[in-house]
Amino acid sequence: MNSSLAQLNASGGEAGWQPESVLIPLVYSLIFLLGTVGNSLVLAVLLRNGQVNNTTNLFILNLGVADLCFIVCCVPFQATIYTLEGWVFGPFLCKAVHFLIYLTMYASSFTLATVSLDRYLAIRYPLHSRELRTPRNALTAICLIWGLSFIFSGPYLSYYQEFQMANLTVCHPIWKISQRKIMDICTFIFSYVIPVLILSLTYMRTIRYLWTSVDPIEDMSESKKAKRKVTRMIIIVAVLFCLCWLPHHLIILCVWFGYFPLNHATYVLRILSHLISYANSCVNPIVYALVSKHFRKGFKKIFNCLLHKKVANKVHVAQVTNTVSTLEADLTEVTHISEPPPARIFTSCQVPGQPWGETEQLGRQQKVASSFITFNVT
Repeated sequence: MNSSLAQLNASGGEAGWQPESVLIPLVYSLIFLLGTVGNSLVLAVLLRNGQVNNTTNLFILNLGVADLCFIVCCVPFQATIYTLEGWVFGPFLCKAVHFLIYLTMYASSFTLATVSLDRYLAIRYPLHSRELRTPRNALTAICLIWGLSFIFSGPYLSYYQEFQMANLTVCHPIWKISQRKIMDICTFIFSYVIPVLILSLTYMRTIRYLWTSVDPIEDMSESKKAKRKVTRMIIIVAVLFCLCWLPHHLIILCVWFGYFPLNHATYVLRILSHLISYANSCVNPIVYALVSKHFRKGFKKIFNCLLHKKVANKVHVAQVTNTVSTLEADLTEVTHISEPPPARIFTSCQVPGQPWGETEQLGRQQKVASSFITFNVT
């Protein structure tokens, strides 16, 4: 993923160009912060009250795990390329880091494709897909996603190796040019082309169904409002995923089949392609979480929980301090150390009992048309 950058750094081509050594790590730090906090909040809301009880929540949980692992395993090491002169993490991490980068990349793209299929079945066949869209089958699909990700990313355990180049220790591909070309093409096809095709086909059919179907029970205004909301979310998901990863893959294709010289201009393009692709793991929590009112409530509950705990700790410390001062002033007086407020403080820490997938469960108890509109609102 970083062969051209390593070569440019090792050759000394960047000796007179210093701004990126400060600006780029700052951008990576921002991506790391947003991605870590955003995906951690997603996982916290899902796991706090055991809300992973349907397929939607399980897939979003898996997407959050994949994105969080991608951020943690990728961004810190990538940022060092622009601040350190060479690779300083040893031969094991040289192999492990790049393997984990591609592993989580595959897991994220496969999960997105699976979510699109799940959404299509839930919207197009809300009743008939009930037997298929079960938590057990979702867990099976998640295991299959990670299994395929291990298979496709496995070769990268031998793709990179640490060695000396121009008096620098670098982590660089060691495969032959022909082998690297085949590997990069396969990565492009299986991690981008096929998932994008699945996303496009399922979302196009979903949009077509939403805009051509008519609900015989709900009034037209509510139906149109639900369609617009679902369509907007579907377009955001598909477009962001495609756009964020497209520059990275286009540059690789240009390297093998076009003209991509190793200079300052292409160096900047490669940096930007990395930043944009990494940013996708930051925006996914926004797309899949913040558009849901139940997720927003969950975020607020978590923040309120942390705030109340902090306030309670401060109150408890102040009470203990006052008690100690009283004892020092008058040892003959018995003072009772007050306990912090009872468990009522932590009642605000409870995440809403029904997650953003609540309408899916409620829809099973309603009429078909009513459940269709209610489900789509989320």
